[in-house]
Amino acid sequence: MSQHTTSRRQFLKTSSTIAGSAFIAPTFVPAQQSTADKLNIAVIGCGGRGGSNLKNVSSENIVALCDVNQKNLGRAADAFPQARTETDFRRLFDHANDFDAVVVSTCEHTHAFATLPALQMGKHVYCEKPLTHNVYEARVIREATLTAGVATQMGTQIHAGQNYRRVVELIQSGAIGPVRECHTWVGRAWGRQSKADFQRNKDRVYVVERPAKADPIPEGLDWDLWLGPAPHRPFNNVYFPGPNWYRWWDFGNGTMSDLGSHWLDLPFWALNLKAPLTIHAGGPEPHAEIAPASMQVKYEYGARGDMPAVEVNWYQGANKPEIWTAGGIPQWNSGVLFIGDDGMLLSDYGKHILLPEDNFKDFTPPKPYIRPSLGHHAEWIHAAKTGDMTTCNFEYAGWLTEANHLGNVAFRTGRKLEWDAENMQATNAPEADRFIRREYRKGWELA
Repeated sequence: MSQHTTSRRQFLKTSSTIAGSAFIAPTFVPAQQSTADKLNIAVIGCGGRGGSNLKNVSSENIVALCDVNQKNLGRAADAFPQARTETDFRRLFDHANDFDAVVVSTCEHTHAFATLPALQMGKHVYCEKPLTHNVYEARVIREATLTAGVATQMGTQIHAGQNYRRVVELIQSGAIGPVRECHTWVGRAWGRQSKADFQRNKDRVYVVERPAKADPIPEGLDWDLWLGPAPHRPFNNVYFPGPNWYRWWDFGNGTMSDLGSHWLDLPFWALNLKAPLTIHAGGPEPHAEIAPASMQVKYEYGARGDMPAVEVNWYQGANKPEIWTAGGIPQWNSGVLFIGDDGMLLSDYGKHILLPEDNFKDFTPPKPYIRPSLGHHAEWIHAAKTGDMTTCNFEYAGWLTEANHLGNVAFRTGRKLEWDAENMQATNAPEADRFIRREYRKGWELA
């Protein structure tokens, strides 16, 4: 694998010269075992979301399966007995000539480690959300994509739906005028919860501190491989199985990066967002090990083309926008509210309304112009074979992931961050550096 690796310095040097150029369209060159019209796919992570992703790409040739949990791996191998099986995805890439594409559905803290070698070897990649565990990893993956020339897709499945397309068209065609303010909120509260949060969400695990004792490692689970680049800690049932691990900073980033990938996707798409200028978060006192259940973030973005500067707000758990609390809009449990000069648009995953409704009773929406998706997985497979683009490719998803992680960075530092995107630094808060990038456990490096 060493002959395929590219250093971080080489990424930066290369990407700085081509960042403004067009995406390099992938060309489908089948792997040695491939049939002419099907991709050979390696699937990393076969349980939970991984099992769903596996099912959604099963129309192709599944030639390799990998999971640190033998139970998940065994079930997948029963369905695809011809596939090579591995426990350590690093060993999977020792047989890279066997496959054309990789589906990554591991836990968040190992996404980048499974995705980067695939990009470096010229493999098409579908990776679950969030794309990476932190800002630095998102930047590395996005830059690697610039030169990889492959089809990429982050697993934000709702992006393929018709509702998001219609909302984007309404916002970008000026239905509510220039948008200067946006609010996004979600009811879920995965994090360090109060008893009320725990009971309201009916979660399976109530935890406020790191467990003092170790539990027996489940049969078939390679706990050391599951930890991967994260610091070692004894096994406990509060970390495994998913989604318990989402709450812990070492493995995930709580609700912000998880649901932010889905819900902030809509304003990101509709408002042509990339890097914020400032990020300011509020909520409970930050905990060293566990993400918050309830919190909020304010992002400030500069003007983009003919779109004015905009303030984008995120709320999770018990926190809600003031206009929601005051009853100024329908009190949907989760939603995105765009506030324009000429009105408002409220949306969730499957529906949207223009507000005030009386002002828009005679409104005629624009004729749909964003083409329908073939299906979130299907468009990735199609792109890998034809060179077409996907809608959540890693260029787009990399910026979205960075912004979501920056919300947590601002929360953990307790500072309003002034963000220098080019140099990946909070210029007024050097203490943020340790949350932007972390040290990896011995034996693991992203290179």
